[in-house]
Amino acid sequence: MPVRQLPENVVNRIAAGEVIERPASAVKELVENAIDAGATRVEVLISGGGRELIRVSDDGSGMNAEDLALCVERHATSKLDSEDLLNISTLGFRGEALPSIGAAARLSIATRARGSDAALEIRVEGGEKSAIRPAALAEGTRVEVRDLFYATPARLKFLKSEQAETAAVVDVIRRLTLARPDVAFTIAANERVIQYPLRGTDEAGRAARLADVIGGDARANTVPVSAERDGVRLSGLAGLPTFSKANSLSQYLFVNGRPVRDKVLMGAMRGGYADLLHSGRYPVAALFIELDPHEVDVNVHPAKAEVRFRDPSLVRGLVVRALQDALSGGARRSATTGADRLVSFARPQSAPGYSSGWRGSSAPYRAGLAEAAQAAFETIAQPSADARADLAPVLQADLERPLGAARAQLHETYIVAQTVDGLVIVDQHAAHERIVYEKLKRALNENSISTQMLLVPAVVELDDGDVAALVVRAGQLAKLGLVLEPFGQGAVLVRETPALLGETDAQNLVRDLAEHIAEWDDALPLERNLLAIASRISCHGSIRAGRRLKPEEMNALLREMERTENAGQCNHGRPTYVELKLFDIEKLFGRR
Repeated sequence: MPVRQLPENVVNRIAAGEVIERPASAVKELVENAIDAGATRVEVLISGGGRELIRVSDDGSGMNAEDLALCVERHATSKLDSEDLLNISTLGFRGEALPSIGAAARLSIATRARGSDAALEIRVEGGEKSAIRPAALAEGTRVEVRDLFYATPARLKFLKSEQAETAAVVDVIRRLTLARPDVAFTIAANERVIQYPLRGTDEAGRAARLADVIGGDARANTVPVSAERDGVRLSGLAGLPTFSKANSLSQYLFVNGRPVRDKVLMGAMRGGYADLLHSGRYPVAALFIELDPHEVDVNVHPAKAEVRFRDPSLVRGLVVRALQDALSGGARRSATTGADRLVSFARPQSAPGYSSGWRGSSAPYRAGLAEAAQAAFETIAQPSADARADLAPVLQADLERPLGAARAQLHETYIVAQTVDGLVIVDQHAAHERIVYEKLKRALNENSISTQMLLVPAVVELDDGDVAALVVRAGQLAKLGLVLEPFGQGAVLVRETPALLGETDAQNLVRDLAEHIAEWDDALPLERNLLAIASRISCHGSIRAGRRLKPEEMNALLREMERTENAGQCNHGRPTYVELKLFDIEKLFGRR
């Protein structure tokens, strides 16, 4: 078959398939054009998941007749001042979005330049352009896309349901709203209107916009992130490890204001949360990276969803370290969502005589509760006045600490502590597990892990495969203070254990390590595998649930938590404590 040049309409349809994959792709291109035009207000209306109608209106600078005629031509753009394709400071630049949309749908663009007396309109249907004609419009631009992919029906077969396409459109706009909190957005779809009001570009404005997108919990459960190295600046918000999600949809990454899904950045985020999140959980974060445009290539993907850094190791290291520093600083904060759920579920809405405004409306029921409470209180042995006087100075000093003073132990598992303005419930095993793990990490970094030799070496019987796997890892285990060697067929001999663990069951420890040995990935750096082993070891060296603690032991654990980094969650990502403010407690009893 001879070589021939394709007709322009066929070329445009091919380009449409590369740039416009689904309605969300078209919305992304149109909204980015609106932002680049200096809009402070963008309104998006979709129908049928975007297949029937997409309308994007803005109050940007608009276009004159000459620009309007050129904007629907291929490779025509106002986003490049020169031929330097690395000096990109705008969101859109390829110059293919509008002609691609026009080749696959019925496109109309109405615009009015600032200061102009009249508005203009042009239409493109299946690649055929109409003449420019007058229109009625205030300053700005309105783009309508109807019957998307009517000219390329094969593409319609690959679209998902209306609900799925609508969700994709909303997700695209959410990411753009986070990129530009100084722009107000309105989305109308399926008789539902979502509004994102104008916010500031400072930390408070970004936090407010993140709360708009994710929910009000985000403001109270994120910590600021800020770092700079060799001309690369990082800022944003990172969610507490206990404020995690079941998927990665709440991870928002931006490079020079452009929303991206970059593998380097996603991997760096996993590294920053490496030993803070349970497997299968994903952090909430909005991270903004600013760097010289020449240090990043944004033209590696037709939809501009990926970027390529000139020095990816620099960017990755910056993100990992910044996240670790930010999370260690906010590690002693507990996610508010746990307390909110507790207050919600504990509210006695099904109790007899209860109503949301029960003060004064169910006095007999309250009187019965009061009498029962008083009777129960009188049966409790109260400390003498002298004992209370002796305890007062110590308790008052501890009350003013972040985790307060220990008051009781429940079910030999949970420590209840009183603070100045509420109470804290601590999972003693989870908390001590994190403390031991952080000590192991610190000792590992300093090459100062002490060991204790067993008076009688422990013989642990295992499957031959587990024995072989442990022997291969013997060098790594020795670095963490666990010294073992093969002992005949189907057994290993444990000679030393980490001194940090104190008295520990060496047999259970080794069996647990053998059970999880498949999780250690040889492709990962040695440091990551050592931390995985340290996590398992620390679990066995921690205070177990079911152990009764003395008051001084409980308070010592609370003070150690306050000195430990990342003490807000255990090695598996579960919270180590839940905090209830006095306001929340009063809500439980209808006082608020």
